[in-house]
Amino acid sequence: MKILIIVTSTGTFANGKLATGLWLSEFTHIYHSAKESGYDITVANPKGGYTPIDPESLKPIFLDEMSEKYWEKPEFKKLLDHANSLDNLLEQQFDCVYLAGGHGAMYDFPDNEALKTIVRKQDESGRIVSAICHGVSGLLNVKLSNGEYMIKGKKLTGFSWFEESLARRKEDVPFDLEALLKERGADYEKALIPMTSKVVVDNNLITGQDPFSSKEMAKVVMRQLNKAQ
Repeated sequence: MKILIIVTSTGTFANGKLATGLWLSEFTHIYHSAKESGYDITVANPKGGYTPIDPESLKPIFLDEMSEKYWEKPEFKKLLDHANSLDNLLEQQFDCVYLAGGHGAMYDFPDNEALKTIVRKQDESGRIVSAICHGVSGLLNVKLSNGEYMIKGKKLTGFSWFEESLARRKEDVPFDLEALLKERGADYEKALIPMTSKVVVDNNLITGQDPFSSKEMAKVVMRQLNKAQ
């Protein structure tokens, strides 16, 4: 089994004042599950090379035990420092593509041509497309071969606008992810209580709402992959 985990290359908000990047736990849980299962893991970002980590995700309130253990390993940091470039992966085939979040993804996921091509091919071949939190922004502009948005009519979730308020980032983000998902025709769902786990499965599309969905997302993705074997 081959899994591609896509992470952001963007380390600051557009205002240049606030640091952002990959939300660590949204990477570590799927990475750990795939590694434990012996999967072939490829980590890539839009530029290739260095992957910035959102400093908020390293705070004790958000840094769970598993993420902390990985963050202490030099070889793990090296992996994120030397990510593949998406442009180099256009001809490769994966059993699962996983778009990790963090606010950085809002800047370099939606309009990245390589990302859109990889996700479109993945979806049209019926293989698993998964995305969590702001990683879901990478699905916004993916169009199928028939010209329709990939997410049109699909059940999914992603970081809600109210959660953006709670994170105190409403004034800083480039767009309202929840509103745009609905605008594209997606059947958007969210947890009754914000900042709690929510995972939505619609055939080969798996999405998680927020960082607190990381653990459940990993379980659901692995379960769906095992079914596909």
